[in-house]
Amino acid sequence: QVRLVESGGGSVQPGGSLRLSCVVSGIDLSINDMGWYRQAPDKGRELVARLTSDGVRYYPPFLEGRFTVSVDKAANTVSLQMNNLKPQDTAVYYCNTQPPDFGNWGQGTQVTVSS
Repeated sequence: QVRLVESGGGSVQPGGSLRLSCVVSGIDLSINDMGWYRQAPDKGRELVARLTSDGVRYYPPFLEGRFTVSVDKAANTVSLQMNNLKPQDTAVYYCNTQPPDFGNWGQGTQVTVSS
């Protein structure tokens, strides 16, 4: 049974940092690509980071290098380090496989960037 549990969100001021974690159960991280996604109010869900099973990372250009995805396979945890946060980063953040399995979404973790 697949379970994805995100944590680490919170409220920060612009320019701040947060580190999100996703504990993964039921997915073999050695053979599955993983992604971090976000959904802002009144917007669709978008991919913000991808990590392939062999360690290749991808980020959309609009992030300008501010996010870093990593994995600890021994702990079955995928993390997202977010630096220089901006108000437009405000969203609920989720992890999932990449491409996502729509039956596997967790509850997400809320990130709010505001002064």
